[in-house]
Amino acid sequence: MGRRITPEGSRRPVTRDDVARYAGVSSAVVSYVVNGGPRPVSEETSARVRSAIDLLGYRPNVSARALRIGSTSTLGLVLGGLENPYFTELALSIQAAANEAGYAVVMGNVDRNRSAASSRHILDDLIGRQVDGFLVASENATADTLEHLQRNNARSVVFDAPSPIPGHSTVGPDAAQGARSAVEHLVSVHGHRDVGLVIGDDGRAGADARERGWQDALRSARLLDGPLARADFTRAGGYEGARRLLEAANPPSAVFASSELQGIGVLYALHEAGVRVPEDVAVVTFDGTAECEYSWPSLTVARQPVDSMAAAAVRQLLTPGASHHETFPMELVVRRSCGCVPQPTTG
Repeated sequence: MGRRITPEGSRRPVTRDDVARYAGVSSAVVSYVVNGGPRPVSEETSARVRSAIDLLGYRPNVSARALRIGSTSTLGLVLGGLENPYFTELALSIQAAANEAGYAVVMGNVDRNRSAASSRHILDDLIGRQVDGFLVASENATADTLEHLQRNNARSVVFDAPSPIPGHSTVGPDAAQGARSAVEHLVSVHGHRDVGLVIGDDGRAGADARERGWQDALRSARLLDGPLARADFTRAGGYEGARRLLEAANPPSAVFASSELQGIGVLYALHEAGVRVPEDVAVVTFDGTAECEYSWPSLTVARQPVDSMAAAAVRQLLTPGASHHETFPMELVVRRSCGCVPQPTTG
């Protein structure tokens, strides 16, 4: 492939007409090749145009195209908490799904510590960029945020939503099923009768689907609820929650941590206290990024189907219609922290 050629030796931006002259075609043909239509172009001509584009370094004017077709081919991602590997993985999966559909992603970092005015400013910035729709993480899908988007006629899908939100399209895991499968594993396979819970405090006791799954598994086995510690969905929160469980009159023999960051914190607290995992206390958790796999011991986890949820969220956003909720089952990935010894993989 030859070096890039600047038209007529100048530094001005390369235009579509420059490409057309170099390839020996009309400007319209260049447009058909770049935009994939609306008229067909032969393989030979298309290859010649693309070669000219590469040699000249032509970049289509995205703003002009957006004005022409009424779309920026850009989606707004409203997400906070990127220090959490789960949300980072989810953001990357959404970007991949959007790119596959021909869309770019612009992210607005809206964490729960920001004021409502600050959050609205970020939303307004994305609205001003004329994104074609919004993908909003469930923890950022406050009533204020969703109402603000609706007032601005902005389409949106809430992802990582454990339950439906009336009037909105939502995608999420079956969190109750995932939590239940993890706790049932502790009870039925390892014989634990006292399973504690470390879970975040959102001010709505019993409302979190993970808490319901924990309760359902224990009550189905005719067991009493184990001790519960509410703490932040962070490593520090898991550490603090585990310390409180250990200080209880009757410490549990197993712990379900409702996020993998909490699970890492739980492991640290147990190690610090000289408690062996899983010999003295078994641990299972929720989410399932590589953080779980590379902890010690590696964490048994109810894993969220991140790629499938991301693809569904993008698909819903790009296919406007009646709002609905799409739920995805979770997979229990068994590792050492529960007391199992995983079989080595074969390749």
